[in-house]
Amino acid sequence: MSSEDGGLAVPPLGPIHHVGVVVREVGPAIEAYQRLGFKVHPTVRVEDQRVDVVPVEAGASWIELLIPLDEESGIGRFLASRGPGMHHVAYLVDDVQQELNRLAAAGVELIDSAPRTGLHGWRVAFIHPRSCGGVLTELVERNSTI
Repeated sequence: MSSEDGGLAVPPLGPIHHVGVVVREVGPAIEAYQRLGFKVHPTVRVEDQRVDVVPVEAGASWIELLIPLDEESGIGRFLASRGPGMHHVAYLVDDVQQELNRLAAAGVELIDSAPRTGLHGWRVAFIHPRSCGGVLTELVERNSTI
């Protein structure tokens, strides 16, 4: 339900936690973000998703540079079909499962009905791009920190 003054049917998610950016080559991407003054952290391999992730500190938020380990991984298929660029936006929430329940009740199409373990052991879950204007959306539980 929305009101005539632009009110929301459900309360908004929390602040942006990170933006995932798919890159073809990690070296030039790291150099580009360093030239912009960002602090780049060591690469982390996420074996089950067949991706290397380079966390880039961006003030209170983060950028994740995503490098596929092979063409058959989700990130590899994304790179092959869409090229490098933004992959997802992640929002900070207090409780991922509570948010999933709330969003499902509001008719939001979810990819995950329960949290999974993401980078750094974070509790995360994904919302289908069809429910977010074509953008893959991730929820990250607030106590998840690098």
